[in-house]
Amino acid sequence: MTLYAPARKTTHHKTNRPRAQRPHGPPSGPRRFRIAGADLSASVAVFLIALPLSLGIALATGAPLQSGLVAAAVGGIVAGRFGGSPLQVSGPAAGLTVVTAELIQRYGWRTTCAITVLAGLAQLGLSALRVARSALAVSPAIVHGMLAGIGVTIALAQLHIVLGGTPQSSAVDNVLGLPAQLARIHPSALAISALTVTVLLSWPKLPGRAGRLVRKVPAALVAVAGATAVAVAAGLSVPRVDLPSWSSHALPGLPEGPVLGIAAGVLTITLVTSVQSLLSAVAVDKLVAARADRSRSVPRSHLDRELAGQGAANVVSGALGGLPVAGVAVRSVANVSAGAVSRTSTMLHGLWIVLAALLLVPALDLIPLAALAALVMVVGIQMVSITHIRTVTRHREVVVYAVTLAGVVLVGILEGVALGIAVAIAVALHRLARTRISREERDGNPLLHVRGQLTFLAVPRLSRALHQLPQGSHVVVELDGSFMDHAAYETLSEWTSGHLAHGGTVETTGPSGARIAEPAPAAASDSAAPTCCRPWTPWHNHQCGELPADGPTASREGSEGPDTPAEPAETRRTSGLHLASGIGKFQRNTAPLVRDELARLAREGQRPSQLFLTCADSRLVTSMITSSGPGDLFTVRNVGNLVPLPGEESGDDSVAAAIEYAVDVLQVASITVCGHSGCGAMQALLGSGPDDLAVPRTPLRRWLRHGRPSLERMASRRHAWARISGRLPADAVEQLCLTNVVQQLEHLRAYESVARRLAEGSLTLHGVYFHVGEAQAYLLSGTDEVHSYDDVFTRVMPTALAEADGRETQAGEADVRETARAS
Repeated sequence: MTLYAPARKTTHHKTNRPRAQRPHGPPSGPRRFRIAGADLSASVAVFLIALPLSLGIALATGAPLQSGLVAAAVGGIVAGRFGGSPLQVSGPAAGLTVVTAELIQRYGWRTTCAITVLAGLAQLGLSALRVARSALAVSPAIVHGMLAGIGVTIALAQLHIVLGGTPQSSAVDNVLGLPAQLARIHPSALAISALTVTVLLSWPKLPGRAGRLVRKVPAALVAVAGATAVAVAAGLSVPRVDLPSWSSHALPGLPEGPVLGIAAGVLTITLVTSVQSLLSAVAVDKLVAARADRSRSVPRSHLDRELAGQGAANVVSGALGGLPVAGVAVRSVANVSAGAVSRTSTMLHGLWIVLAALLLVPALDLIPLAALAALVMVVGIQMVSITHIRTVTRHREVVVYAVTLAGVVLVGILEGVALGIAVAIAVALHRLARTRISREERDGNPLLHVRGQLTFLAVPRLSRALHQLPQGSHVVVELDGSFMDHAAYETLSEWTSGHLAHGGTVETTGPSGARIAEPAPAAASDSAAPTCCRPWTPWHNHQCGELPADGPTASREGSEGPDTPAEPAETRRTSGLHLASGIGKFQRNTAPLVRDELARLAREGQRPSQLFLTCADSRLVTSMITSSGPGDLFTVRNVGNLVPLPGEESGDDSVAAAIEYAVDVLQVASITVCGHSGCGAMQALLGSGPDDLAVPRTPLRRWLRHGRPSLERMASRRHAWARISGRLPADAVEQLCLTNVVQQLEHLRAYESVARRLAEGSLTLHGVYFHVGEAQAYLLSGTDEVHSYDDVFTRVMPTALAEADGRETQAGEADVRETARAS
């Protein structure tokens, strides 16, 4: 959306406030490139893991061994520089081994490189379409099944090399050829492979203090180096790495082969690399968030940018004769565990790969191929994760996992994934259509238990079961499901109306036995009984069903406005009953759903993502307008959402203390100042005379003095009026509400802790304006420049706030938490 400034003369103002004179801004001058010590050590650790793995994966695909080093270097430097996940390490991935090997056998190496370039271009196109998040919609059971199938295929192929033979073209052929291979085992290759596997598995389990020290050296490096040293010392005659001269390195050529086959190859490479990279980026975010050291904040992954970075890396890797590139979980986990704090570690690891490929060729030529094959075989076996199998079993998706695994092994990756998607859809439809209805007796009363989703498909059985219940009885209907469509609701509602008319009673409960509101009988609309307390009706700013219909508040229901006279004493006394009723509802309905999440927060402490500073107005419900839950926001509320300048709180440092605690102790990543329409504090400021603010006589007037800079800013000719979605404010009150948000953001920059974090780039400021009457939120554009002369509040569309300019907002962080907020 393109926004234009209002028709006011503001051009000449810019010369009066040059950008270099902004107060509280970061110091000007050239930035120096600095390498953190943690990044340097992490890059070395990742390099030591990536070097043998890159050679092993190239060997497994049948590609030139140098192609693995090219892909590792390009993945580290190009994807590390331009990707959206700072700590993710990219390079040749074991998950691409089967695909690449099939393409090389079918079309040759030069055409495979061209396919890699085309796949990278496809990834760049998908990134431009901003579809990265849609890749996460694939069922985890399908992804885990795909990786497990690839792992089985890799392990079967490398087993032949471990035994001293040559692998076949497919997993089925490798299984069929295994008896013949066992009959002609090569003892030297088997001994080297056994040594490699033994070191790989035993190295992480070394005990004692010495074990903790030596475990810092990657097991893959120790295993391959140890096997190489033994092979050289014993003079074993085994095939070894043979890196040809870089002058004869094969580069891509024009694709040769059927168009449909090449297109299928491009699609396969694009699909596998994209899904694996995006899932790995999400996993890296979770690992970073779980780190104990939060002194250096690492930005969350921008998935569309990460997809673009992977595309650029594949284009460069294919053009230089390298393997396809994807985000790799093993190297990424090592990078995070080693304490990396920026993308510098990933780029340095790529640089070390380049230096090794140029300077360590004689040493690399000593590595036995059997050692690399054993390394890759172990990686393939580890891709069949027991944890993933337990997870899909717990979620009743083991059929999807098994079908995908079998399809990848027996048919191919694309075909296996397609089979997995088909089975996942069939399972979802089966669950949606399957509803079990049973009847039993509890305490002498009939209990109807409905398990599953209530859709129109279950209406005939539901209607038959309901009408078989005895009339005039107390019936308990237990709904053990999360969805009820309109047809099922109408059926249950009509039966409830008829049952109540014949003198019976109905109690509707959830799966835990907690009582929920029953569907309102049709007759209720003609009675005086309140019918608002139903979860499927709009939210109301009152409680009902707790007081008699003829109580003091009944006649005033829904009629109160801002100018309504004060309630009588009898009405005010009922507020205590409302409070107790609300607490009771929480304990009965909500507490069971959030107890586990709150218990976790009690154990781990609070880790909010942002400081949210807003007005104390009762109409501003922060959790509702931000879709946040427990532990997400560190909230500060005061009259007028004011941020006093440092040292001006007149003995009350509550706001300053909250800012310091949130920024320095909680290490929040952003601060949001949220104003709203119809703010009483802003109305009071506009109606105040000079004496009211100069010599305040009440605590409220003394507090409102901190809003005087907002009043002066609005009246100043040096500042343009803030606008809301391209239009001027409706009146002076709205103008002051908008201006106040901008002014308080400027006050925030005056705090030393905030200015320091802003200069480091680890903190961002946001301005939000909430129009109460429209239920519409507006985001301040360009909050990094609060002194700009075109402050515009842009409407937040319901789709996604991040779509405006590619920023991942804090609203999406609550989605990672598995809480029961659906209630």
